[in-house]
Amino acid sequence: MDVGAVAVPAGIAVFGGLFAVLVGAYGLRKSRRVSETGVRVQALVKRRRGEVREESALLRPLLQFVTEDDRVMEVVCPVPSTRRQPFWDGDGVQVSYDPADPRNVVVHGRERLGPERVFIAGGALVVLLSVTLLVVVLAGG
Repeated sequence: MDVGAVAVPAGIAVFGGLFAVLVGAYGLRKSRRVSETGVRVQALVKRRRGEVREESALLRPLLQFVTEDDRVMEVVCPVPSTRRQPFWDGDGVQVSYDPADPRNVVVHGRERLGPERVFIAGGALVVLLSVTLLVVVLAGG
């Protein structure tokens, strides 16, 4: 088997896996930083204009809150409504926002860290498999 025919795709897969690990780590770091150092406020759940009441539970609603400097912010909720924990129009939720960029919010009790962890684990698995393939091909070739 030609070493180059395996090395190039494996090298590309390594870079793709490393990219996935970095994206997941960045997401985890950002969520943790905003949760720990952000400003905690109460936000009002609002349905988007034009939504039918039944559909609003399935989509990401708007969160409206007031920042420390008295700006009213309205951002799309970073997590979707679920059957177990739906967002209803008029509900109040605790959020933390980044004072430097109030559009970055974390909804307390609903931090979905699973996708970031999947990116990290999947990327690490791709890197491991690609490097193992390279080692096997180079040792055999």
